[in-house]
Amino acid sequence: MAVEDVLPKFTGAFPFERFNEMQSAALPALLNREDNVVVSAPTASGKTALAELAICKTLAEGGTALFLAPLRALTNEKESEWERFEEMGYSVYVVTGERDLSPRRAERADILVMTPEKADSATRKHDTPRYSFITDVDCCVIDEVHLLDSDRRGAVLEVTVSRLRRLCDPRVVALSATMPNIDDVADWLDAPSETTFAFGDDYRPVPLNADVKTYSHGENAFADKYRRLYRALDLAEPHIREEGQSLVFVSSRQDTVQAAKKARDELTQRDIPMGARGDYDFHNDAADLSNDTLRQSVLDGVGFHHAGLAREDKNRVEQWFKEGKIQLLFSTSTLAWGVNLPARCVVIRDTKLHDPLEGEVDMSPLDILQMLGRAGRPGYDDLGYAWVVCDRSDADKYRRLLRDGKEIESRLAAELDAHLNAEIALGTIRDVDDVMDWLETTFYYARAQSAPAEYDAGSDLRERVSRTLGELVADGFVEQDGLRIESTRLGQLASKFYLRLETARRFADLAERCSEDGATVDAEDLLTTVAGATEFDSVSARSDEQDAVNAVLGSEALRASDNASGDQPRASQESDLDAGQRKVLAILRSGMTGTTPTELKSDAWVIRQNALRLLAALREFLDNLAPARFANLACRVEARVEHGISEDAVGLTAIDGVGSGRAKKLAADGLRSPADVVAAGVSGVVAAGLSEGVAEQVVSNARDLPVVVVDWGKFPESVATGDHEMREVTVANNGGGARAGLRVTVNGREMTAKPSYLGQSTLPVAVFGADADELEYTVEVTFPNRPLPPVTASRTVDVR
Repeated sequence: MAVEDVLPKFTGAFPFERFNEMQSAALPALLNREDNVVVSAPTASGKTALAELAICKTLAEGGTALFLAPLRALTNEKESEWERFEEMGYSVYVVTGERDLSPRRAERADILVMTPEKADSATRKHDTPRYSFITDVDCCVIDEVHLLDSDRRGAVLEVTVSRLRRLCDPRVVALSATMPNIDDVADWLDAPSETTFAFGDDYRPVPLNADVKTYSHGENAFADKYRRLYRALDLAEPHIREEGQSLVFVSSRQDTVQAAKKARDELTQRDIPMGARGDYDFHNDAADLSNDTLRQSVLDGVGFHHAGLAREDKNRVEQWFKEGKIQLLFSTSTLAWGVNLPARCVVIRDTKLHDPLEGEVDMSPLDILQMLGRAGRPGYDDLGYAWVVCDRSDADKYRRLLRDGKEIESRLAAELDAHLNAEIALGTIRDVDDVMDWLETTFYYARAQSAPAEYDAGSDLRERVSRTLGELVADGFVEQDGLRIESTRLGQLASKFYLRLETARRFADLAERCSEDGATVDAEDLLTTVAGATEFDSVSARSDEQDAVNAVLGSEALRASDNASGDQPRASQESDLDAGQRKVLAILRSGMTGTTPTELKSDAWVIRQNALRLLAALREFLDNLAPARFANLACRVEARVEHGISEDAVGLTAIDGVGSGRAKKLAADGLRSPADVVAAGVSGVVAAGLSEGVAEQVVSNARDLPVVVVDWGKFPESVATGDHEMREVTVANNGGGARAGLRVTVNGREMTAKPSYLGQSTLPVAVFGADADELEYTVEVTFPNRPLPPVTASRTVDVR
């Protein structure tokens, strides 16, 4: 069917002139009905156009469309690809965690592009002005809905779509690769049979020949990679010799680079004609690549592609592969989910990958099928060839996967307590009856009806949910009064920060410790609490990492320097941690000083990013449930882990616009606090290595921070034994306003504590003649949400 005949006003939205057979079959359901639609079709059969058809119908009716992309990298690609809509006068807005949200742009957008995780966050905060735009969605397109079966992300997608349907009931169009149980997804989304389509392999533009090849497994994992690489090259070689192209998937970004290097040498030895070194224009274009290794590799017809490459480098690699200038391309699985970049031959070299949080894990069956589906170039190949290279012990598993496909399962059961808690915290569940109403909106419930034995369906399912609710009440996340239920502060905090409930309980227990009289919780306690979070339960420490971990944790210097209580360092709690959690602790502790050992660096970034989220959550737990000084301690620890800055200079990171690099420059020049920066002025900051324009802004921002002045008033210098009198101490702020915790101690024992917004605050202080010869009074001011060191002022009173 011609695009112009079907959608004359939207011909510019499509990069082709005619819809193919699969698209034409689904077209009436998308354009002529209002029902929800579910489509299962082979990879590369043209499902993206179905998403665009649904979006065009929504736009034509003046509505807002939401496109849920499976990966963050793909949201950026859609932004570029859908400039076609922008040229037609429609606004496309990508909402991701890595960009500052503009609520105004989001509210005005015609097409929103989000990941399930960001949509989850937006729907949780739908009643705030910042995220209210999410309730205006008229059509939600779910790309790759079979991600419901993803261990890590499936439950998020499931509850987000269910929540969105309860909030604003948009039309849902769900698109998927081939899956055997499409009817379960249709039941979940209330899509009638007339708008549910299961297109089989006969709709593949190129038939697929997929099989499994084994290799001889050795004792050395590094050597095994090369055994699998040579196996992959054996499979790709005949196609390359026939001027076909091969796409080889490996497990990590670094592996794409190393495999490309080794493959260039091996292909040269095999005397396989490849490359375009005689192409003068290609030489010039390749010279513009920012990646040095890639620049050398592509001239020999070998490339690599991963999410860490600069966008321009990725775009060039994709274009050159489409043009045939790159004949062998190594990539991570990201490419399989995103760009439509088929090859005659696809080889999956690695079926296992190292996950910093999970250790060695099997690649998802969904990823395997998605990657294999890239085999076969429409219009060029009569047949696509796809191979899984694996150990003999895994061969039958992958053959079954290729033969039978993968039924889509719900992953909600494993996280039922956390997601039920979140719904109660959001107020969408207010009584016991609401709990079952919510459950019936989930894919978990729909799947349980078709596979009751596997899902404890019927009364057992209800009992399970009731039992989970009871556990939430018993653990303090939910309060129940008869049939009425509501979230506690603990439950709200756990939901806000997406914490596993065991971790939330762990954080609450630490906050309780901090609230005890004479609490001596320090930076090491905070790090140990985070390292022991259940989010890190699956982290493993490889044998070559153990010495580095022991070297870091053998030092008690950090505990001594960061002891918040002023007491001597206490025995470490490392013994409570397993080997993987000790590795997390070592990464965090060394990260605070910017000295992460080389052996730990490969996993450090991912672990640190997850730890920063947990530290932010712990800070808010302490801010809500403990004295302010402990939230301030968490704030400083968080800033040190993020920026790798010393304890005495961490306050610099409180200045807006000062991150790791600038803080280190300033500290190296002796400017170690915002007050130092203000005193130095623009010229002093320029002398420390910052440009004049930046220096002006940094000094201006430093002046916006609080400046604490303590006025002791008529505080006496001495007091007679047995006498007692009241005095007032004034704490004033001569800088920018800030929330603070005020505390007065006498000889180290707390006398007065209160929160305040500075301003100016008056503290009543009792002066009494005690048994001691002298009394040391200390006023302490801490800022629970700023990494500023505590401000203290002391007075000594003699007892006569």
